[in-house]
Amino acid sequence: MDRQILNTNAIAFIGLCNEYCTTLENARESERETFTESMLKLLPRLYISATDLTVNFIEDDEPYIDNVLDEDYYESVRRGIETLMGEHDIYLEVFEEDMKYSDTPVSASISEGLTDIFQTLYNFLNTVRDTTDEITAMALLAVREDFRGYWSATLCNVLRALNHLAYTE
Repeated sequence: MDRQILNTNAIAFIGLCNEYCTTLENARESERETFTESMLKLLPRLYISATDLTVNFIEDDEPYIDNVLDEDYYESVRRGIETLMGEHDIYLEVFEEDMKYSDTPVSASISEGLTDIFQTLYNFLNTVRDTTDEITAMALLAVREDFRGYWSATLCNVLRALNHLAYTE
């Protein structure tokens, strides 16, 4: 790999994405405590790694990630986590924009939050698998933009819920 395009942070991020996706895909075979512990270790590492992503390659094309995850597989992964988490899957979301205008609590789902992140990272990994450094760099730019605009907040919210579950049960 050309180190000028893909630095060690980018390579480490790709490895973390793979570890995260594999962990979610195998959630059905896990125990809730073990899965929660894994997520409490993986999510902060993903956050830091995504925050530190720098891409030393700029091309005129728009950054992109191929959308390859189909709805059935998304639902299969989400349901596996939902079943694993059981009654602990739902948590109150205090950072939801609608919360300002609501008299009732707004709930969110650990399984859906984790699977939303999974969707981005799964698509990212499939985009960078067996491709050129230039395509990988464009996908890294796209995943960094998506992190900043969307899944960083999702990650923090789910991490808070998992932390509560781990240390109050």
